[in-house]
Amino acid sequence: MTLASANRAAKAKPQQKMNARPDAKHNIKGSRAAFYDKIEKYDLAPLWEVLKDIVGKEPKSRCVPAIWKYKDVRRLMLEAGDIITAEEAERRVLVLENPALHGESRITNSLFAGIQMILPGEVAQVHQHSASAIRFVLDGEGAYTAVEGEKALMSPGDFILTPNWAPHDHGNHSGKAMLWLDVLDVPTINHFETSFAKHFDETMQNTARGDGDSLARYGSGVLPDGAPIHLKRSPVINYTYARTRPILERLRKSGDVNRYHGARVRYANPINGSWALPTMGAHLALLPKGFKGEPYRSTDGSIFVCAEGGGVTKIEDRTIEWGPNDVFIVPSWKRYSHQAGKESVLFSISDRPMQEALGIWREDA
Repeated sequence: MTLASANRAAKAKPQQKMNARPDAKHNIKGSRAAFYDKIEKYDLAPLWEVLKDIVGKEPKSRCVPAIWKYKDVRRLMLEAGDIITAEEAERRVLVLENPALHGESRITNSLFAGIQMILPGEVAQVHQHSASAIRFVLDGEGAYTAVEGEKALMSPGDFILTPNWAPHDHGNHSGKAMLWLDVLDVPTINHFETSFAKHFDETMQNTARGDGDSLARYGSGVLPDGAPIHLKRSPVINYTYARTRPILERLRKSGDVNRYHGARVRYANPINGSWALPTMGAHLALLPKGFKGEPYRSTDGSIFVCAEGGGVTKIEDRTIEWGPNDVFIVPSWKRYSHQAGKESVLFSISDRPMQEALGIWREDA
């Protein structure tokens, strides 16, 4: 070999190595793909391919902001009343499905919500189930929910509990349709695969205790002697709006107005001061006239209902305008702020108690 040919060969070697690199990468990818196909047959998967997706730096909600206008929902509910009876439906409810979760019967990743209607003379038969439920009354007067033997009359703004496995039925002896918001922890119960339900032979349960009985017993600063001190859910059935609304007014007048949430109260378990239910936590807030809330976010996706007034809520880059009985959703970890041109009241509920119990709830304020 001449000196010239040796030099040419020496110069060619680095080039050959460079040309080999893409082939090597291709071979590695091919080997990985073959390996992934192999381990799939053993029901195995490589964590390193999905680690960033399942352990993120911050929450990524599947849900999107949405609003359900009451005028539209009420019109459609009345139409539903013409095509199906309460007896046929068992519960005549239109599910509020998050637009990003169609077909999953959920408004947030952990909660179900729907608008229920019962017409004059109807009875929704007694049953019980593993899921806890709440009712926030929207429209009508004089219908009732019977829970664990107490017959609670319903009025707009009332917050009514149906704890886990509590027998309950509904009836309407008034002359008007009664509509309310249902929120249940059904998606969470189904996540744990622990859903049970039971139906009774009778249509209505025996109600030995009248309207307001549990509130008088447990919500008046005294407790019946021998009351359970470790009850994890509130024994109060109906937190009436007539009793709660004046408390908001007292807070407003004294200047106790949170810069994010307004003058706000938390529905509490009078036994221990904790949340009314262990899986769902609710608030009622008064936004004074001209209120401009500062941006806030937390890990619990929240369902809001306008009980009075009207305003707007900015959620990231979207602005939602709401009025009486409108329902809207703020997904987890989305920054939002409320504004109210006139005095307004917002009810809200979320899965915050569950997150707090697990030590994973977080806020950014």
